[in-house]
Amino acid sequence: MPVRCENLLHGTPGLVPADLNQSCFCITIDQAKLDRALATDSGNPGLSFQMAETHPHLFSNVPVFLPAAALEDMQTTVTVIEAVAQIPAFRDAVMAWAPEISLVDPGPAGALMGYDFHLGDDGPKLIEVNTNAGGAFLNALLARAQSVCCAELVHRPEDGLTMGFEARVLAMFREEWQRQRGDAPLRRIAIIDDAPEAQYLYPEFVLAQQMLIGAGIDTVICDTLGLECRDAGLFLGDLQIDLVYNRLVDFVLAEPGQSAVRRAYQTGAVVLTPNPHNHALLANKRNLTLLSDPVALAGLGVPAAMIGQLAGIPQTRLVTPNNADELWAARRQLFFKPVSGHGGKAVYRGDKLTKSVWADILQAEYVAQTIAAPGQRMIRLDGVPTLRKVDVRLYTYRAQTLQVAARLYQGQTTNFRTPGGGFAPVLIV
Repeated sequence: MPVRCENLLHGTPGLVPADLNQSCFCITIDQAKLDRALATDSGNPGLSFQMAETHPHLFSNVPVFLPAAALEDMQTTVTVIEAVAQIPAFRDAVMAWAPEISLVDPGPAGALMGYDFHLGDDGPKLIEVNTNAGGAFLNALLARAQSVCCAELVHRPEDGLTMGFEARVLAMFREEWQRQRGDAPLRRIAIIDDAPEAQYLYPEFVLAQQMLIGAGIDTVICDTLGLECRDAGLFLGDLQIDLVYNRLVDFVLAEPGQSAVRRAYQTGAVVLTPNPHNHALLANKRNLTLLSDPVALAGLGVPAAMIGQLAGIPQTRLVTPNNADELWAARRQLFFKPVSGHGGKAVYRGDKLTKSVWADILQAEYVAQTIAAPGQRMIRLDGVPTLRKVDVRLYTYRAQTLQVAARLYQGQTTNFRTPGGGFAPVLIV
């Protein structure tokens, strides 16, 4: 059973989100309800029991409290970024450093974008944009399996972000199809990844598959190695694939195993979402070097009002031989990320850099981002108050928010190995 907040039990007045994140120890998850939802929505009665063994830190027991103004600021940031991405001079600038496969726009806007924010004292800071953001389907279930905490003070994101998630996602996939194929019937979707059953978030592939099948769209989950590009289109055995929901982290389809998908995408034999063009336009980490530079944006014709609305993006610079000495000297205030990286791999806090790692960074392609400290959430772990870091992700389509979720963790990046951590529902104060 959910555990009620002792602050409200004792009538503590005047609580604000920061207070609640530090002092509310409510356990809001209804585990029985979540177990039933996992079983029903996946078609696998034993899924919740399997995940308890394999994913013990996927879901946190506690919510994260978010000021309504902060959510509004995040949504504004997303809206402005995607508006800036339509300005011809900006598109030309980011496509200048994009690989050739990314240059052609086949139509799709990019399914389930992810915008990740840290919550600082001076407002939310955008730290990353993702084209293959994982967790949306799992968070939709988690949001439905909650007892609203501190009901006198908070509310959930509006119904369209919780109970309306399925309808929005189905509409998204149909729109992605129509943007490239018009009124032709959408018959079959493939959800692809490298060795999908071995992926940590494979359970949500199953949830997505069952959702789409329930809507009358045949859906398969497959490894890209099982696909074949023929004259008639992209096939999995005898099954022709109309649309691919792409969960690969090879954003430009460069690996040999992606050859069939790459050929089908380049010849227009399949609709791919998200695709290399979406990544180049919105999620290439080099783009943050422009989006965080007011002078550069002004030079590209971005209106001053829009530039001001991007102030929540920490300054980001490309690491080059010309600025290497300056960045090394300022490293304690910086976070270093590989331009082509994903999932927090090969990222470094500057205050932990060694000379040997710095030499490796200079040989690769990295950006240096001013550190934006993550938010904090106090939880009880074995009865002991324990601090966890927090980030908040907006799952979006065409700048419209489909889902809001938080992640609790410790260490340098989110990792789903933190006791008491994992995905957490967001409650708005």
